[in-house]
Amino acid sequence: MEAFLYKVNNAIVNPLIYLMMAVALVSFLWGVAQYVNKGDNEDSRAEGSRHMLWGIVGLFIMFGVFGIIHIILNTFGISDPNVNVFIK
Repeated sequence: MEAFLYKVNNAIVNPLIYLMMAVALVSFLWGVAQYVNKGDNEDSRAEGSRHMLWGIVGLFIMFGVFGIIHIILNTFGISDPNVNVFIK
């Protein structure tokens, strides 16, 4: 069961988290570009700042999810089944 959960985490959950982190980073960078490039238009600046805010919120949430998943895995002792760890 441990090996299955570890494989699901590595094959499905982690890539989804990385994808969502990338989307949040692109959203943040898009907001920065809008804010800088269209500085004379107040509506574009407001939209750019909203993109930046939601990009930062998304990154914060994804880092939190990543950390919570690792805490859960460490709590239940789920690790890479191919690594032999000897505890003395």
